Amino acid sequence: MSDSQSPAEDGALSFEDLMQDVQRHQHDRADIARNNASDPQSLALRRAAATQEPERVIDGLSSEAVEIVESGEELLFAAPGIQIRVMKRLRQGHIPWEQGLDLHGMTVDQARDELSTFIRDALRNRARAVLIVHGKAYSQAGRQPLLKSHVNDWLRRLDGVLAFCSAQPRDGGTGALYVLLKQKK
Repeated sequence: MSDSQSPAEDGALSFEDLMQDVQRHQHDRADIARNNASDPQSLALRRAAATQEPERVIDGLSSEAVEIVESGEELLFAAPGIQIRVMKRLRQGHIPWEQGLDLHGMTVDQARDELSTFIRDALRNRARAVLIVHGKAYSQAGRQPLLKSHVNDWLRRLDGVLAFCSAQPRDGGTGALYVLLKQKK
């Protein structure tokens, strides 16, 4: 395009040409009188959205689906650097637990909150080992052990947990865990 030619002469349309068929609004306010609440589908969607509680995450722990473990399955976890003889003593119940938490009858969200608070308090109280009773879910025939599966996942993620393993039968067997905690200096 040369300096002497206008855009309209060059084959390009001007803004005025493009806006030729557009009509100006007669008012500048939103139409609030129209009520969408009468639409049953939109009302149902809004109600469903309002009743859904957003996923809460406590100490990096969520209650979303985890890998399900079996009721009778033994759990075992050790952070890098934990000595084999320490794990052996923990599994045999030779490291006495100082505090305990029973999660029976709790929902997954309640159990997550209680476990997080309990571990933080145990660390603050300088406990070396604690007992967590999660149960085996035998009371609900055909149901999977959700609390056991979640506790298995949560303890692996919590700061301050060095190791854990299924307890001895006298302390709950595969329905409970011995948990070894970090020691503050």
